[in-house]
Amino acid sequence: MLHGINFTINEGGIVGLLGKNGAGKTTTINLLMGFLSPDSGDCHIYDAPSDRLPASIRADVGLLHEGFIQYNFMTIAEVERYYSRFYPKWQADVFWDLVGRMQIPPSRRIARLSCGQRSQVTLGLLLAQQASVLILDDFSLGLDVGYRRLFLEFLRDYVQRTGATVLLTSHVVSELEDFLDHVIVIQKGDILCNCSREAFLQRYRGYQLPRNEATMKLNANGRSIINIDHGANTINLYSELDPRAMQAYLSGTPAADTLSALKEIPLGFEDTFVGLTGRY
Repeated sequence: MLHGINFTINEGGIVGLLGKNGAGKTTTINLLMGFLSPDSGDCHIYDAPSDRLPASIRADVGLLHEGFIQYNFMTIAEVERYYSRFYPKWQADVFWDLVGRMQIPPSRRIARLSCGQRSQVTLGLLLAQQASVLILDDFSLGLDVGYRRLFLEFLRDYVQRTGATVLLTSHVVSELEDFLDHVIVIQKGDILCNCSREAFLQRYRGYQLPRNEATMKLNANGRSIINIDHGANTINLYSELDPRAMQAYLSGTPAADTLSALKEIPLGFEDTFVGLTGRY
């Protein structure tokens, strides 16, 4: 269930919709794809309700939903011919350039391809559409690192060449640090963060304290302590406060006597995501 989430995605660039399992990512994607209608509020792509998109807009939106190609009984050649009829800007050479790299005959059925090979066919289908908007739900599902990197490389090149807009979800957060332009983090149906990648990396800080009776009394309370992770001998605090402000805040808590042991933890992209959403 979503709790009145509200965001706008500007034209151009790659936006990551991130969250743990059950956070609401797929529900959001289903609303955008028109598979669900909102109980309240509005969900639009361009100026049209997402569950009632006219054909002219639908043809300009590329979708990848929970896996890859739905028509596994088709051959590679048949699936290219089938998809091409729905997209006025279809570029067959883009599709065959990608698929031809696998050196697999066009008569091979999709069902006989490996997961990675199916992903390459899917990528060819997506890019051949020449869509202005791509919505990709868990594009990395089942892919090994080589195919994930191939997918991201071609997707980034496509965005740079065409100015397209991409909204994607992924469970492999570590590979997105240098890929995303904007980050939206949701948890339990609410938005925790909606900012540029740079702001995401700069806004949040991590701190460590010894785990003892005093520090165990600390609680997450919003901006000062967004989240707390408890280890065997230490606790990690995640906050928007800089070190001086954090010391001032802790001086008024039961953990004041442990300030001399306070250490700042350097955070990467995945560390920040885990810090915001928790490890459990």
